[in-house]
Amino acid sequence: MIAAVNPVGWFEIYVQEMERAKAFYESVLEATLEPMCSPAIPDMEMCSFPHQPGIWGSGGALVKLKGVPSGGNSTLVYFSCADCSVEESRVVAAGGQIDRNKFSIGQYGFISLIVDTEGNMIGLHSLQ
Repeated sequence: MIAAVNPVGWFEIYVQEMERAKAFYESVLEATLEPMCSPAIPDMEMCSFPHQPGIWGSGGALVKLKGVPSGGNSTLVYFSCADCSVEESRVVAAGGQIDRNKFSIGQYGFISLIVDTEGNMIGLHSLQ
């Protein structure tokens, strides 16, 4: 790994129903996801999370691709929040589930573990 580069450059969360998943993330994170096209794989459907190249953090997208299931994977993506309990409070109404309510991770802040509408577990991270 190159020390001067953030370890994650991009992430993808695989989904089965793009509109349902998009609505979940837009509701919980209060963000607008934008459609993307993949010229290399024409039957791949993608919606990207808001991101700005060149600043701290990583960009990523929801991805729907035939033959690639959602849920049950071993990768956990954490979304940065000011206070993760705020986003956590919107999860159930958006169709998701709370796996573990906000809890302290010591000097590193707090996290909530939630499950989206597609069965993917994600994390919410904040310093307060």
